[in-house]
Formats: sequence, C-alpha cells, structure tokens
Amino acid sequence: MTHRGSRVLHVGSLSRVEGEGALRLRVEGRTVTEARLEIYEPPRFFEAFLRGRSYTEPPDITARVCGICPVAYQMSACAAIEDACGVSVDPAISDLRRLLYCGEWIESQALHLYLLHAPDFLGRASAVELARTHRAEVERGLRLKKAGNSLMEVLGGRAIHPVNVRLGGFHRAPTRSELRSLSEELKRALDDAWATVRWVAGFEFPDAHTDASLLALARPDTYAIESGTPTVLRADGTWGSFPVRDFTERVRESHVPHSTALHSRLDGQLHLTGSLARFAVGGRRLSPVAIQAAIEAGLGDPREGAVCRNPYRSILVRAVEIVYAVSEAVRIIQAYEPPEHSFVEVPPLAGVGHGATEAPRGLLYHRYELAGDGSVTDALLIPPTAQNQGAIEHDLLRLAQRALAEHNPTDEELTALCERAIRNHDPCISCSTHFLDLTVVRTPGGPHA
Repeated sequence: MTHRGSRVLHVGSLSRVEGEGALRLRVEGRTVTEARLEIYEPPRFFEAFLRGRSYTEPPDITARVCGICPVAYQMSACAAIEDACGVSVDPAISDLRRLLYCGEWIESQALHLYLLHAPDFLGRASAVELARTHRAEVERGLRLKKAGNSLMEVLGGRAIHPVNVRLGGFHRAPTRSELRSLSEELKRALDDAWATVRWVAGFEFPDAHTDASLLALARPDTYAIESGTPTVLRADGTWGSFPVRDFTERVRESHVPHSTALHSRLDGQLHLTGSLARFAVGGRRLSPVAIQAAIEAGLGDPREGAVCRNPYRSILVRAVEIVYAVSEAVRIIQAYEPPEHSFVEVPPLAGVGHGATEAPRGLLYHRYELAGDGSVTDALLIPPTAQNQGAIEHDLLRLAQRALAEHNPTDEELTALCERAIRNHDPCISCSTHFLDLTVVRTPGGPHA
C-alpha cells in the first residue's frame, strides 16, 4: 500500500450475489473514515405501478420483483390484502402455503450456500471452480435445489414466478398422490441436508460479531415462515415485539445520498433480518431434527438460549434451516388431506392491510390501501436487504478498520475481504432496488499513518 495522495480504485462488480452495486471506502492513513454501500440500479417502481390495479393482482405482480424468492412476495402480498379485507384462510390452505414456502427456502438456501457462499470458505473464486475440486458437494447442492424446485412446481405450477397462487389460497389444490410423489426425493433431500450441515461445520470461521438488533417473525407454536409477530432481540439482550400493523412506526425508511435504495432503522437503531435473526428469535421452535442439526453444527442448543451473532457463521444457520424446511415439508405431506375448496373468497373491502413473512434473506413486509371497489390506492414493500444495508455498512467499516490496523492489506486484499463480508448476508440487491464496484479513496496521514 502506498500513500501518494488521494487514491481511487475501481473494482469490477461483486461476484456471487444477486444484483449489482458499489462499495466506497475512504481511508485516511490507516483509518477507515467511511464505508458506503452505493446501490445504483434505477428504482423499479413496483409500488407506483401497483396503484390503480385490482386487489387481486399484487401477488402475481410482486412475484416479479425477484426470481429467487417469488413465493415470499406472493405470500406477503396475500397476507396484507387478506388482512385489509378481513379474511382468514383455512388451516389446510395455510399448510399448503407453508409447504410452498418450504420449497422456496430449500432451493434458495441451497443456491446461496453451495454456489454463492461456500467458495469463500474453500478458497475458490466461483461455483464453477468449486465444482472442479468439490464435484460431489456441488452435485449435492444442486440436488437440494432441485428438490425445492419440485415442491414449487407441484404447488405453484412452476418453479420461477409460480402461477397457482391466488388471494385466499390456490387456483388448484394438489392431489394426495401428487404430493406424495415427492416423498422419495424429499427423503434423499433430508440426507443431503444433514450432509450439508456436517460439511459446513468443518469450515473455518473468522471471528466477527454484529451489534445490530435482530428482527424476525416469531410464533408460539412453530418456527415462523409464512406468518408471525415481529420480534426483536437487541444487542443488550432485551426483547420486544409489536404487531405487524405497527411495522412502519417502528421500522423507518429514509433516503441516503449515496444510494437509490432506502435505508431502514428499527426504533432509530441498526438492525438485521435473516437467518441469524430467525435463529435467535425463534430457534427454540425448530423441529427436534433441526435442533439436533444446530447442536451438531456447533451453534449450541436454541432451547437453552443459544444465539449466533457472527455473520460468517450464518452459513451454518442456513444449513440448519434447510434441514428444517425439508423435514417440515415431509411432515406436511404425510398429514395432507386435500381441502374441500382450494381457496376462500376474498371480497373487496376499503381499508389498509399489513402482511409480513420470512423470505430466505429475512423479514419481508407489505402494506396495501384498498378502495371500496378493490382497487389499490397505495402500496409499500420493504424487503430484507434494504433493511440490512445500514448494519452491513457498519460491520464493513469495523472489519476494514480492523484489517488495516492488524496487517495493512492491499487494495486487492481489502476488496476480497469486503466482498466476503457482504456475501455473509446473502443480499438480494435487485430486490432492494444492485452490487460490487469498490472505490477506495486513500489520503496520507491520519492517526494510524
């Protein structure tokens, strides 16, 4: 590293994340004075072009926000609009929605873990390079992804942007034989999920800690996926919860000059959603097999209050969540009896509705205002990555500062370090409206020169 006045370094887009954007570091001597995630993708205006649409359309339209987690958008939209219309679905339909969501969790978490995140721990630049040295493991990840896709195809009509979801339920409910045809594939997937836990448990994890509040849905009866109450675990160990309808009173969005995406704060403080938050808030509600997986992974026993705040170890929690989603899918299929009707009627009603579900990357909130004829007069979507950006910036600043203080890395080493730290959070930047060019501005002097 040289100190020849201000220095600006441009690095190509971040690999192995969903989306594009930039990171700007300002370094004075050996002190990092600024770390900014610059989301430069033009806004996609989903909220604006939902206005004036029929209340039946948001589940299909918002699914197009993301090709990786369309079910999350469909389920949050359905929850919010059904809330506005004062409708609750039958337990059998709730189970089918949960099953569809399990399919998305399986395929999305497997995609991130094997193809986007694992290469970091094994010194590989890409999933293609990883496949050359760890072919069996990559094939296992692809099998898991295929199992999740199979669930989505049977329930949703197709794996990408499912077409069978509608307000009140589904256009068509699957037969018992259609679901049970997936049983053998899911049994193999459970073996693969366990093998995944044991594989990632052998990775080496850098020491790191996030002080951000952890925000996730919680339910008293089960691990929250498609419904629940927003619940907070703060850095000081205190807990809190609030109704979904109060979400925008507690999670406030604001514009920042360096990004086209909004930033969010929970009660004025940085917060994180996602796997680490879910495990902290609801881990005790995991199934027995998933709790055993957490213990074997080295995460501790969530029934005894085990919490993980190391973002590098989030890959372990995702592996445990794959075990959970597969076992939960098997449970639902074994108990499945086709409902008498595949949906309940949702008559239009003027009002405001709120809905939140757990996308693989974290809590996804929707709010819709409806007119009496069912037209949408206002819409608000708050995705998990947008909520996480502030906390990621804070952790990046601390990480870069620590690296500069300890061994003064080159720009190339600093870039790799920051990219790896960002991938810990599995950002879906296209949802948050993309990522990584790295700009490092170096100024000589400073307190650590």
